[in-house]
Amino acid sequence: MADVEQRLAALEAQVAALAERLAAGPPAADEQGAAEPPGGVFWALDGLKQRLPEDGPGAVLYTGAVRLADQHYDWQYGLTVDAVLDTDWTELAASLTALAHPVRLRLLREILGGRHGTAELAEIEGLGTSGQLHHHLRQLTAAGWLRSAGRGRYVVPGERVVPLLAILTAARR
Repeated sequence: MADVEQRLAALEAQVAALAERLAAGPPAADEQGAAEPPGGVFWALDGLKQRLPEDGPGAVLYTGAVRLADQHYDWQYGLTVDAVLDTDWTELAASLTALAHPVRLRLLREILGGRHGTAELAEIEGLGTSGQLHHHLRQLTAAGWLRSAGRGRYVVPGERVVPLLAILTAARR
């Protein structure tokens, strides 16, 4: 009998918590209209801070859970500030340069959207000649933003999907 009473008390507590959340109304929205996530706006940052020494230089973290067509990508990557500052940033120039062209950005968006074949891509207005298209595909492939899937088909490698979207998100700010 005590077990039933404990279970009933637990259910009553859950119902009371749900009723309290419903009475509070919908979560606050930010300036873009996105609802505040559970745990607060800075839930990822708060988790990162808990893992860092208080007197340390800090760290940078990016993470994402992305579903595109029938693919799902979960990704998290972080570095300490010292590790970022101590690397040779000039080594990143080729990777960033590959992204610094409107046609290449369009190609990446189209490929993420499901157009994988060069024939499909060549049909898109404004991408230039087939020679120009292949030049841009080679640039993106050499920089690691694309991978040949054989037979004139390209994919954004899974390990590059969230980093690409994070760069594009950061460029908006």
